[in-house]
Amino acid sequence: MTEPAALPRLEANAIRHDWTLAEVQAIHDLPLLDLVHCAGTVHRAHNDPADIQRAALLSIKTGGCPEDCAYCPQSAHHKEAGMTRQRLMPVDAVLREAAAAKAQGAHRFCMGAAWRQPKDGPEFDSVLAMVRGVRGMGMEACVTLGMLTASQAERLADAGLTSYNHNLDTGPEFYGDIISTRTYEDRLQTLQHVRDAGIGVCCGGIVGMGERVRDRVEMLQLLANHAPHPESVPINALVAVEGTPLEDRPPVDPLDLVRMCATARIVMPKARVRLSAGRKGLTREAQILCFLAGANSIFYGERLLTTANNEADEDAALLRDIGVTVPEMTLAAAE
Repeated sequence: MTEPAALPRLEANAIRHDWTLAEVQAIHDLPLLDLVHCAGTVHRAHNDPADIQRAALLSIKTGGCPEDCAYCPQSAHHKEAGMTRQRLMPVDAVLREAAAAKAQGAHRFCMGAAWRQPKDGPEFDSVLAMVRGVRGMGMEACVTLGMLTASQAERLADAGLTSYNHNLDTGPEFYGDIISTRTYEDRLQTLQHVRDAGIGVCCGGIVGMGERVRDRVEMLQLLANHAPHPESVPINALVAVEGTPLEDRPPVDPLDLVRMCATARIVMPKARVRLSAGRKGLTREAQILCFLAGANSIFYGERLLTTANNEADEDAALLRDIGVTVPEMTLAAAE
């Protein structure tokens, strides 16, 4: 019988970029109450526990993506998912959505386009205008557009982009079971372009695709050894969409999400750990346990790109119930 790995010495104020896989695995596998307590201690040493960021997410270009990600109904490879392809939204329509999100209490507005990689030209120029418009409203702006060139990252930075989302999805060993049209190195190269341009990095993964715990831990170890750490780490639970290769995957155990949030918090103490896709399937109590474990951001609003999310008024009630101040919703100026 293999002996469990020795738990590393955990210092609440320490920031490290040299985690071993065995250390991260040992943290992840702690007894749950010990893990949550440890993560909460680290969280409070670096963050205000009442500061839970609310982000809104809009699909600005939907469907027809040439990538074959097994979880994604927007892939052109998964025609059985029945996703209707939609062209890039007009800039003014996106900014109306952003104004409405701000009125509902969102701090960050995220925009996703189902591209493998954006092409330079009018559509990319429109995205730049969207970024400038969102920033002009006083919100953080995040986009996810697929792979980027160095020059595209620089243009997004010049437009004022706060953060670029480009998830690793899982660990490198399992990655090929989920995606064949883009390599792990492709993803890492885009993250480097984003970092070199001075844009914040938003990078995490998905739990529940059939991966091993080791795959989850490898992904967190890789992110934690980036210097600096990603500013945002989304923890997603698979939403098994009919017509995709993963449609029959069982729901994720909520405690698996708690473990991932807690482990991410311990190894990346200052990151925004974002409780993201799949949150609609969690009880209020499970969400609160994730907050205790160090999650400090949620997506706010009824949809996450193409899948359902919690209603904004439900989220506001939940946050108020745990003592987080949420302003009353107002009509957006654009309305």
